[in-house]
Amino acid sequence: MMKTGTQTSRRQFIRNTAKGSLAITLGMAGLSMMSSSCKTTKKVTTGPVGLGFDQTPLPYAYNALENIIDATTMEIHYTRHAAGYSKSLKEAAIQENVPEGTTVETILKNISGYSQKMRNNAGGHYNHEMFWHTMRPKTADNKPAGALLLALENRFGSFGNFKDKFNEAAKTRFGSGWAWLYTDAAGVLKIGSTANQDNPLMNTGEINGFPLLGIDVWEHAYYLKYQNKRMDYVDGWWSLVNWDAVQNRFA
Repeated sequence: MMKTGTQTSRRQFIRNTAKGSLAITLGMAGLSMMSSSCKTTKKVTTGPVGLGFDQTPLPYAYNALENIIDATTMEIHYTRHAAGYSKSLKEAAIQENVPEGTTVETILKNISGYSQKMRNNAGGHYNHEMFWHTMRPKTADNKPAGALLLALENRFGSFGNFKDKFNEAAKTRFGSGWAWLYTDAAGVLKIGSTANQDNPLMNTGEINGFPLLGIDVWEHAYYLKYQNKRMDYVDGWWSLVNWDAVQNRFA
């Protein structure tokens, strides 16, 4: 009898222990689910809140613009510099409560109402996206045609004069910045330059209008190949201009 009583006590102990373990397991699972639910509820959206905030794929390979822009410069420029502008633009948009669906163009046209961070990064992102898509692999005797060529000749006397004036804007931009071909509010073709990542769309810029063509004259755009010879880079860049893309913007 003593032996049987001991066995019964042991069996009872095992059952109770198993029930306790199951309760602990279920309890931990429940806490885990509650924790996950809380985390999901408190999750902060960090994605883009506007249109055109992401980088678009390059329309060519990193080495496609050789031997004017080397592959290493192209890769660093796109994956580090330009990617940084896109990332910081999204951060600024969240910090400054930019409404969902706002375009980069809308921000730039009203940039006086935003922070310096927004100005630098919205401009940097827009400028680079335009820069990539207004270039293509090297073309001999590269020049526009049709309505754009006629407009340039009427405005500047000849295509050669236009290039000279544009080159001067790129050459004389002190420090970092961009040189631009743009149309003003009256639709008149003009040439100018801006500092840093400013562009003609900005309502606080040195020049105002709609950009058709721009060249990046920050040193990171050319220094690995050209060092301090900015104008060698600018001279070569003309063979890369995608005049079809510029014509589309003009139209």
